[in-house]
Amino acid sequence: MSENVEYGGYYARWHRPRVSRLWWLRRRSYLVFVLRELSCVFVAWFVVFLLLLVHAVSSGEREYQRFLDLSANPWMLALNVVALCFVLFHTITWFALTPQAIVVRLRGRRVPGRAILVLSYLAWAAVSAVMAWVILG
Repeated sequence: MSENVEYGGYYARWHRPRVSRLWWLRRRSYLVFVLRELSCVFVAWFVVFLLLLVHAVSSGEREYQRFLDLSANPWMLALNVVALCFVLFHTITWFALTPQAIVVRLRGRRVPGRAILVLSYLAWAAVSAVMAWVILG
């Protein structure tokens, strides 16, 4: 049995306070969180850029030269510099989270978070040095 009930202009509604679109600028921790999430786009760009390079190299000299010409454009250089900054930010914030994400036990004792952090940076430096040596000769 349904009755036709007409509601007037006034009825109960949920109170939802308006949130600014720039809410994440209020606190540094919010800003870092949003920038870290945004950095994933630039990580993906580097993957795409690397795949384009591999495709150009495998397609022959002409395609490789076209890729180099595209890469030399000022807008592409600017995009890659911005992407590099975001990827470095992504890496640094990831390493800052590593001690909370990884629990390492050595001889029954938990390794301190600071040691995990230092070892992560040392591993990053070692891999970077090896890569620079291989690339630069």
